[in-house]
Amino acid sequence: MEFWLISVPLDKVSCQSLEKLKRVTAKNDLTTSTRVHIPELKVGTLDVLLGLSDDLSRLDSYTEDVLHHMWQSLADVMEEFSGKLLESMFPNAVSSGHGKPKQKDRQSPLKSYFQTGQVDLATYVTKFQWDRAKYPPVQPLKTLTDIISKQVSQVDTELKSRRAASNNVKSSIHSIERKTDGSLHTRMLTDIVKKEDLVLNSEYLTTLLVVVPRSVSAYALWERSYESMTKFVVPRSSWRLGEEADTGIFTVTLFKNSVTEFKANAKKHKFTVREYNPDEAEKQKQEMSRLAVDRKELCRTFVCWLKVNFIEIFVAWIHIKVLRTFVESVLRYGLPVSFQFVLLQPNKKNVKQLRKQMNSLFKHLDPAATGKADVGFDIPDVSTGQQEYYSYICYPIKIKMVDPS
Repeated sequence: MEFWLISVPLDKVSCQSLEKLKRVTAKNDLTTSTRVHIPELKVGTLDVLLGLSDDLSRLDSYTEDVLHHMWQSLADVMEEFSGKLLESMFPNAVSSGHGKPKQKDRQSPLKSYFQTGQVDLATYVTKFQWDRAKYPPVQPLKTLTDIISKQVSQVDTELKSRRAASNNVKSSIHSIERKTDGSLHTRMLTDIVKKEDLVLNSEYLTTLLVVVPRSVSAYALWERSYESMTKFVVPRSSWRLGEEADTGIFTVTLFKNSVTEFKANAKKHKFTVREYNPDEAEKQKQEMSRLAVDRKELCRTFVCWLKVNFIEIFVAWIHIKVLRTFVESVLRYGLPVSFQFVLLQPNKKNVKQLRKQMNSLFKHLDPAATGKADVGFDIPDVSTGQQEYYSYICYPIKIKMVDPS
């Protein structure tokens, strides 16, 4: 979703051009337009304005990156928990007053929260009002910029910290999960072996686990030979606990002092002996449960934090756009401050036609462009680095989200 925040002088020709633009665009369905009202801002000196132009450009880009990373974090949580943690997201943070959210959109679950009236970002942009409490207009422009910069920087620092903590727990879980993958020769066996399958707390006896190739001949060889691999095997003590594509796993009970001999003879038949410590397995199982609880709690608190701060930074970002437009308007149109802001929402299908129409209507603002108004311009990249030049001031606002569906 894209908007253009434009600024044109309040001279007679420009006002007439703007009125004509509204008529033409409405007739041809090129765009919708909304007047943007801003408070009286302190202009400052030319040197300050020139410095702010660069500062705001960098802050604009930085803030957009922070928003992207916050949205991606939400998308990651949505993917991991199937949206359950987001069912109570964003109540009345930036409300458009449409009541409760609709049922989640299966194709775009996360995006639905921003388009159902709970947090309608587009509505906030089109009905923008300067937040006088957070950004007092009596303060110099440099001070306002510093306030926003500090706010964004603090959120970015905490975002990185919270993501790192979440990723550390997630990494630990994956590390344990990897031990449950693979073949019966190497993987954890907590899902296969139970305590009742083993002889425990015996002074003399122990139970081994033996991995046997899964074939009729190998199984027959095992049944025929395991009792004779050492003299001290308990007769008929072997039970098959489970099997996978290529192997099966069997128990065998024998005297502890015969384990070494049994392993050597089993190896000759290409059987793999695995010793199993139920206490260690139980510890790993408990650690996995603990990490899963920690992960869920971290995600819950992370989502609660994101729910507040995403909106706060989005609001700050729109104020940055307004400040950039104001500063550039003063630098280009001069003093006294006499210009108006208009928010356009271009019809995607008619963007080039709209741009051509605007270049023609406002060519009087740039004498150097006279005679070149009909030349087609590429749509500027909405990244906030290099800005395409137009005879009027124009800053794109693109609400671009990572859709996790």
